[in-house]
Parts: sequence; structure tokens; C-alpha cells
Amino acid sequence: MTKIISFLLFIIFFLNILDAKSITTNYTKFNNAKKNYARIIGYNNKEKEIKYLKELILYGNRLNKSTYKYKQELQRLSKVVSLYKVPKTKIVKNKYDIKNVYEDNNQIVILFNHKITKKDIRFFYKKYRKSFQYTFDIKGNFKDASPTKLSIDGITRIKIVQYKYKTLRITIRNNRRLKPIYILGYKKLIIKVKPPAKIIRPVISNIYNENTRVIAQKTIVIDAGHGGKDVGAIGSHRKYEKNVTLDTALRLYKILDHRGYKVYLTRNRDKFISLKYRTKMANKKNANMFISIHANAAPKSKIRKAQGIETYFLSPARSSRAKRVAASENKGDMNSMNWSSKTTFLTVLNQSKITTSNKMAIDIQKNILYALRKKYGKTQIKDGGVREGPFWVLVGAQMPSILIEVGYITHPVEGKRIYTKTYHQEIANAIANGVDSYFLKNQ
Repeated sequence: MTKIISFLLFIIFFLNILDAKSITTNYTKFNNAKKNYARIIGYNNKEKEIKYLKELILYGNRLNKSTYKYKQELQRLSKVVSLYKVPKTKIVKNKYDIKNVYEDNNQIVILFNHKITKKDIRFFYKKYRKSFQYTFDIKGNFKDASPTKLSIDGITRIKIVQYKYKTLRITIRNNRRLKPIYILGYKKLIIKVKPPAKIIRPVISNIYNENTRVIAQKTIVIDAGHGGKDVGAIGSHRKYEKNVTLDTALRLYKILDHRGYKVYLTRNRDKFISLKYRTKMANKKNANMFISIHANAAPKSKIRKAQGIETYFLSPARSSRAKRVAASENKGDMNSMNWSSKTTFLTVLNQSKITTSNKMAIDIQKNILYALRKKYGKTQIKDGGVREGPFWVLVGAQMPSILIEVGYITHPVEGKRIYTKTYHQEIANAIANGVDSYFLKNQ
């Protein structure tokens, strides 16, 4: 009898522990839902508001809390969403992946019915006794492959066939050696063929804009961060950020100028320039893009861990990391404003160009990572991501604008690499390719 009583007491004790854990879990989930709901209000995202309200009601009921006000708000929001909900339409999938193939301005243009990537294209080359053959196998089917005839000035023969059901083959044959390149758009592929050119310094990547007239209309302002009395971040052996940014900016200037853009530098020597003047200059030149180049630094406790490439666009900071980086780059101006005033100022002034700056940051970050990982290895180059940050050098710019942190000068390995001319050249080439990519997608 005593054993049975002891066993029952143990069961009761065990159930109490489980119940206590369950209550703690429900409290945590209820509080998280409450925080998320408070955060999402004002962003006009009704679906997420409904999601968090449902969580508040669920966990509130489990904790015997009053959820009447949440139920009322959920009922109101559900009616609003149902009023504006667009009925789903049945999507008829096009069995042909490729919409059109044609010649334009001595280049081959392929239009797709869907997004394409590098994985959808295979290129190979074959040398014959008296000719050279270049073949592009493109994933997709094109109903007019056989009747389509293509010709480009100076090219002996271009043949287009539906090689397999899901492979369109374009073959370029010539009695002289060529240098074919291709450019990827969202739903577009452009193939260019040109004779091999002599190597030009600085090394220019073989990615060019779709149309030289488009390039000629684009103006870019490059800003080398810091300068003069403002040395920026300091690495080992008293190496300054201002020197890294200037050398990289000068190289980027040469590349973009060579590609046909109108390019301006906020500074071309070791000179101090206020943050406000930098964007003022970009506005005066009616620039289409503003790029500010910087190098990052970490506090002593994180010197060995903090590394990677980061690209920022102007917005009130969402993370402590963004605030820390911004604080180190904002020393030149506006120290008199408190954090609350700065956040309000940023939100009002720059809301219209946040989206376009974000797109530009994504394209440039992607190209930098691709180039540096190809050169130094994937494990050596860390992706710090595309982030939002309140950088005052970007305030007032009336065009898409970004700030690039090319790495951490305080890191024992990355810091040494950042001061090499090779690294500056790779970064400059990659940024230029990102600029091309952005304008190709956003003409």
C-alpha cells in the first residue's frame, strides 16, 4: 500500500513539473507574439498582424488571460483583408521556355518566359584546321528555332537549332578567333562576339552593358571614404582606412570610365571633405548612382572573429551591428543630433529611394563575393550581407546610393589582404560588374 501511494505521489509530482514547463513555454510564446505584433504595426502588413493576433489569442487562452481585445482586432482585420483580397487566377504554363531569338545591334538576344541563371547556359569551344567554333547550349525550347536565321557583321556563320527538347543550341563559326561573352538579365540573355583585345590595365572584366547609348547616359559618383585629418579605421602598423578607400576608388574610376560611364570622384587625393559635400556634389552632377567605399574595423574583443564584405543602403538601422558600423563612419558630421532625431530624419528624407538602393546593394554585393571567392577561395571570403544602416554620407543623395565595407582592416588575415593592390583591383572590377548588372536590370 505504501509503495502505491509513493508511486502516485511521484506521478503527481512529475505532472506538476510538466505543467510548470508548459506554462513557462506558453508565457514565452505569448510575450514573443506580443512583441512581434507591436513591431509589425505601422508597416501595413495585415497578414502578419493577423498571424500574431492568432498567436496572442491561442497562448493567452492557455494562460487564462483575457484575449477579448485581440479577438475584436482580429475580426476587424479579417474583414479588411477579405474586402481587398484578389481572387487567385489559374496560371497556364507556357510549354515554350524561350519567347524569341533575334539579332540586334550586332549581338544575339534571347528572351525567356521565366528567370534564367548561369546554370541554364553551357558554353564550349572547338578549334578546327581552318576555323573556330563556339557553341552555346541554352536550357529551354523555342518553337521557331529552325526558321530563325541570324547574322552578325564579320561572322562567317551562325546556326540555331533545337538540339534536344529542352536544349536550344546556338553555334557560331568563324575563320578568325573570336571572344564570345554573354550577359544575363532577369529574363534575357545577350551574346556578344568580338575579336580578342590586348590586355589593358587595369584589368577590365568581360561584362559590358547591353547598349552603349544606355551607358553614355549614366553618371556615377564614387566616394572614397574619409581623407585628410579623418583617417578612418586603423589597422595593424598604423595603416589607415583612408588610403585603402582612395586607391580602390581610383581604380574603379578608371574601369567605369573605360566602359563609357560619366564618372566623378568626391576626392582624388588625401583630402578631408565633409560628409554633406559628398552627396551635394552627386546631386549637382545629376548622378544616377552614388557609391561610397569604406573599410570596417572591430573592437579589440572581436578582432580575430570579425571579418567579411558588407554592403549598406540608407535606412534607420535594424541591428546593433549596423548601428556600430554607422557610428564609426558618421564621425565627420551631424554629431549634434541625438539618435531619435537622426532616425526620424532618415525615415522622412529617404523613404522613396530605399528600395532602389537595396536592389543596387544586392547586385554589387553578389558580384564582389563571386570575384573574391574565385580569387581567394570561398572559405576565405565571408559574406557580411546586405544591410540597412543610418550612414550620414548617404543622406540627401537624390539617387540610389550605397556604402561598401570592403572588409575588416583589424582582422589578422583579411587586414593584410585589404592593403594589397591586387585586392583593390579585384574589388574595383567586381563593383563595376555589379554596376553593369544593376543598370541592365533597371534601365
